[in-house]
Amino acid sequence: MKKFLSKPYRWAAIYSIIITGAVTFTMLDTFVLPKSIANTSAVSVSSKTSSTVSSGSTVTSSSKEASTKPASQSGAVVTDKSYEDENIKISIETVRKYDSNIYIADIQVSDPSYLKTALANNTYGRNITATTSDMAEDNKAIFAINGDYYGFRDGGYVLRNGVEYRETARSGDNDALVIDKDGNLSVVQEGEVSLDSLSDKGAWQVLSFGPGLVVDGKIVVNSSSEVGQAKSSNPRTAIGQISELHYIVIVSDGRTSESAGLSLLQLAQEFQERGCTVAYNLDGGGSSTMYFNGEVVNNPTSGKSIGERKVSDIVYIGY
Repeated sequence: MKKFLSKPYRWAAIYSIIITGAVTFTMLDTFVLPKSIANTSAVSVSSKTSSTVSSGSTVTSSSKEASTKPASQSGAVVTDKSYEDENIKISIETVRKYDSNIYIADIQVSDPSYLKTALANNTYGRNITATTSDMAEDNKAIFAINGDYYGFRDGGYVLRNGVEYRETARSGDNDALVIDKDGNLSVVQEGEVSLDSLSDKGAWQVLSFGPGLVVDGKIVVNSSSEVGQAKSSNPRTAIGQISELHYIVIVSDGRTSESAGLSLLQLAQEFQERGCTVAYNLDGGGSSTMYFNGEVVNNPTSGKSIGERKVSDIVYIGY
């Protein structure tokens, strides 16, 4: 005991404690501890111009209304699988293909302002998360899917409802999804264009996950394409565009004995078969969730547990 408490051993023990504490804090700060950078709220396309948010700044947030029911127009025709009013038309079909359950939403809107994004707790920052359904209810969405889970990474453009939150591009040839003020989708490589440049050209939303699936009507992935080290078949979430203000959203179950999941090539083929000229892969796996009219449509799972994963953001349709 005396030998252990001699100076060399004592300093070694203290040094080990300091290193362990520093590593533990870093891991908690990166993956667990919420860190708010900016407070925001969903805004319409016509109500706000693009601006940059720096660390520590705040964007005024509107108060949350008491009701969490989806906002809808009077006279809307609603069923378990469809919604239609004078501005928004949504139909959802379930397809069994590739040994997987695939949920396909056909969406048409009369104005680009009905295609929106929202952040968990209306706040941009690290480890600030909520389920897709909770965010959908908070924003009175009629329809919603999980977004790009920007908070899981330090890089990747984040532009939401005209506000620039993160201007750091991912390294390499990573694809980003641009939704412009007219509601048109396009795929760009982050390393080739700045976020400021995209904003100047009319970008209103930029999501950073990928890859692009269909560009100019052509499939741009192949049988070996995959996100990072993920398996070839996974739960998926993706969005595509057929024509002006006409979109297709696809979510698939996966990682279960009942539903294997889709490869990126299979996902791209589904969009191309439906006439999409552009399509983009969003965060998948345990994040993949489709919400419609107050209910979760698919069966989210990580492969180990059933249920929604908390994520950073959603893409949604609503007023």
